[in-house]
Amino acid sequence: MTSAFSEFAILLSLSVVVGWIAINLRQPVIFSFIIVGIIAGPGFFDWISAHSELETLASFGVMFLLFIVGLKLDVQVIKTLGSATLILGAAQIGLTTLLGWLLGFAFGMTQASALLVAIALTFSSTVIIIKILSDRYETDSLYGRLSIGILILQDLVAVIAIIILSALNVSAGAYSQLQWEIAALIIKGVGFLAAIGFLMRFIIPYMLEQMAKSRELLVLFAVAWAVVLAVIASTLGFSQEVGGFLAGVSLASTRYREAIASRLETLRNLLLLFFFLNLGASLELGSLANQVFPAIIFSLFVLIGKPLIVMTVMSIMRFRKRTGFLTGLTLGQISEFSLILAALGEGLGFLDKNAAGLITFVALITISLSTYIIAYAGILYEWLTPWLNLFERNVKYREDTYALNHQPPVDVIIYGFGRHGEHMARELVKHGLTILAVDFDPRRIRAWQHEAVLIRYGDAEDGEFIKTLPLSAAKWIVSTIAHHDSNQVLLSSLKDVGYQGKIALSAYQENEVAWMEKAGVDMILIPYKDAASAAADRILEQIFQRELRFT
Repeated sequence: MTSAFSEFAILLSLSVVVGWIAINLRQPVIFSFIIVGIIAGPGFFDWISAHSELETLASFGVMFLLFIVGLKLDVQVIKTLGSATLILGAAQIGLTTLLGWLLGFAFGMTQASALLVAIALTFSSTVIIIKILSDRYETDSLYGRLSIGILILQDLVAVIAIIILSALNVSAGAYSQLQWEIAALIIKGVGFLAAIGFLMRFIIPYMLEQMAKSRELLVLFAVAWAVVLAVIASTLGFSQEVGGFLAGVSLASTRYREAIASRLETLRNLLLLFFFLNLGASLELGSLANQVFPAIIFSLFVLIGKPLIVMTVMSIMRFRKRTGFLTGLTLGQISEFSLILAALGEGLGFLDKNAAGLITFVALITISLSTYIIAYAGILYEWLTPWLNLFERNVKYREDTYALNHQPPVDVIIYGFGRHGEHMARELVKHGLTILAVDFDPRRIRAWQHEAVLIRYGDAEDGEFIKTLPLSAAKWIVSTIAHHDSNQVLLSSLKDVGYQGKIALSAYQENEVAWMEKAGVDMILIPYKDAASAAADRILEQIFQRELRFT
């Protein structure tokens, strides 16, 4: 125990240093944690001996990540995007597998090896992508929800693939049992879902009411519930991640979900650190030297080919090029499930060491590069827009479902319709102004019932969308968005279309104020400072009134 404790102390300290360097170099923190794992792993200093403890903490991190995703999942959005996600996910998995198999066959692999490598390349990293989307506050965006839906579908397919592959590890005379294994898995899955549904309807609401009397007990119950379902799912033949996700979904319809999620996010982030450390430590760099050229080709297929497949399918399904581009970029890496498949395939003799090492090499390249690509997705979109017109068609797009049937003149357009934007809109309406709100969360748009405030689906970084707004009559365009990059793109787009009105942007960091002043923004909103000043003024007003009454 002392040895493991010391190792974790070294790993955490090194993570802080490398993470600090990454932040100052404006690089993704996720990649810095993988680098720490590589440095501490067998490829370099080989400091890690407590592998089982590290893997356990990593498993908890993944499980809690999907638990919180399920906790925040909205049933109405699932119903709306379910068919689109299913079609898109199935098409991506099928086409990627087919093209990956042909590519592997071209490199001289056997049909079985090429197929297994292709399947491994199909899956994208749920852990990394959801972490990036969460950090960017884009899990509620249309492309974010589509990406998460596809990733969950991929994970389910990956689990089934692992189970089927594991079932092949039997004697030749027992292969006839495979169909019964699959049938049993389906039956167990249906029974598991039915049991959770029963508990959601009759037991969980009562238990939450009792546990909510103590905040600590409420959080402890949520953690225990997630872990118990993860264990049950694993016992039934599913993954722990599936159990954690279903645990979150079972609590998503309760009024306590936000309180639980907010208190568990810090724990999730800490445990995810161990996942990335374990991922870096598990990469065997010594076996990768002979696979450089194939790894580059397969990595390009994953980084470029998979997004192109997704964009093509989404274009056919009538999504805008920007939505397709962003969704495709999120899938441009391979998954932790890919490494599991590689190890299992090697153990069963379907893959040799070179093929297994190839998958590991591709994981290292694509996971590393995709974090950078996603971080600079907005800049890449601006650069590639002329070529992306190939994916734009003269049709009514799915995003137009959220458009207004008519678009009357408005006085103020507010980008970002969270709490800050909503309160601002209500106050402006009281003074007789007409407001148009723009937000990228389909759930929020459908739920909005205030007739005096119009609302549309849109993205501040979409330069084409801004041309569809009634800018000629708008006196002000206000952004309550917390992303500096989004505000930069919005300001640039407004100048490009020749907007003549006034612009107000929100600054959530001190260093953003100087940039906004230099850019000539008409009004800089500092939400936390403004709210604090308003609260202080009200308190001072009450104090002075009380003193006047006594004098």
